[in-house]
Amino acid sequence: MANVVVIGAQWGDEGKGKITDLLSKSADVVVRYQGGVNAGHTVVVKDQTFKLHLIPSGILYPETECIIGCGTVIDPKVLIEELDQLISLNISTDNLLISETAHVTMPYHRLIDRASEEHRGTHKIGTTGRGIGPTYADKSERTGIRVVDLMDADTLRKQLHWTINYKNGILEKLYGLPPLDVEAVTAEYLEYADRLRPHVVDSSLKIYDAIRRKRNILFEGAQGTLLDLDHGTYPYVTSSNPVAGGACVGTGIGPTVIDRVIGVAKAYTTRVGEGPFPTELHGEVGTLLCDRGAEFGTTTGRQRRCGWFDAVIGRYAVRINGLDCLAITKLDVLDEMEEIQVCVAYELDGQRCEDFPSNSRLFARCKPIYKTVPGWKRSTEECKSLEDLPSQALDYLKFLAELMDVPIAIVSLGASRDQTIIVEDPIHGPKRALLYTNGTPQAVVK
Repeated sequence: MANVVVIGAQWGDEGKGKITDLLSKSADVVVRYQGGVNAGHTVVVKDQTFKLHLIPSGILYPETECIIGCGTVIDPKVLIEELDQLISLNISTDNLLISETAHVTMPYHRLIDRASEEHRGTHKIGTTGRGIGPTYADKSERTGIRVVDLMDADTLRKQLHWTINYKNGILEKLYGLPPLDVEAVTAEYLEYADRLRPHVVDSSLKIYDAIRRKRNILFEGAQGTLLDLDHGTYPYVTSSNPVAGGACVGTGIGPTVIDRVIGVAKAYTTRVGEGPFPTELHGEVGTLLCDRGAEFGTTTGRQRRCGWFDAVIGRYAVRINGLDCLAITKLDVLDEMEEIQVCVAYELDGQRCEDFPSNSRLFARCKPIYKTVPGWKRSTEECKSLEDLPSQALDYLKFLAELMDVPIAIVSLGASRDQTIIVEDPIHGPKRALLYTNGTPQAVVK
């Protein structure tokens, strides 16, 4: 039995959807623990592409129980659209469970999110405009609507009567927007409640029961470490805690039940939205990475900013999350490169900096210090094992493992499930290490 957390080790968009999908095959339960419809997980199975925002990737396995935890914020309209999409593709959604204490994104959250971002002007954050931040803000202010409130018509009417009148004052006076109709919103969300009611449970109790029965549980985060509200590049962050510790708060479990934490990182680096990005590339190489990597957001369609692999933020992700293995994705995107650069440290005000600075103003002044390594100029997309990889590609993976001081368990070479080299199954397999950091140049059992 193993309880495993999967997190993004960069700025999100690392390919967590595919890795979660792969690991879900070995899991009995998959739990999403934070974020909302601002997340986008793309999973490719044969000739079908699934784009999921709220529903855990494990839904594609009919025997896997999928839970949306209390740390998420749920937009019922989008969730129902996802359910309908899956049903239309003959994917069963009977095994989806929703936490009754998760907070609900309402129409006024989306309106305030978009209007607030527009009013920021040059100080904009790069929000998706999906109402995530305002939903979490209401949660902190203790004025939020929770899933359990949707299930009781009288409670919902009373809460929305006060809340919408209050929010209408903000919409009208601050942003010059028309007010919302209390009765119309109430009626709309009561319809959503009827559709979702069969899925609503005490999720913490369900998860605890699974732990007691020694079932394999996979905890799935959204976004990435550098977008964490407390540990990311603030203020250019999300409104929740994608780091591994967020799995405990966002599901209602204690830290002692977590057995392993796997971080997902691209073989290069990307980020969406505003904020400093030391290794960002603006020329031909950046365009090549974007085109070959299809770097456009699942949720917004925005083009991602691309740059070389940043081992400084990688080491930071290892430290903040307690990573014990890595999944490296999109190695194939580098196949055409003659040379590859890796950021091994920063130059900050004339001094070498090995560690990620928590001060955002200092981070904005960091310049990358690169080490150049040879490319392999050969396709890796059909490689099925480490032995199939070009020697330079294997050397590149070795270098990343050594820089981050953590072994690599999975290597992804494309979007499809079968384009993956699994050195170690973090759920079932014995602990193995690809090019472990003691210098051993092959996979070894620890």
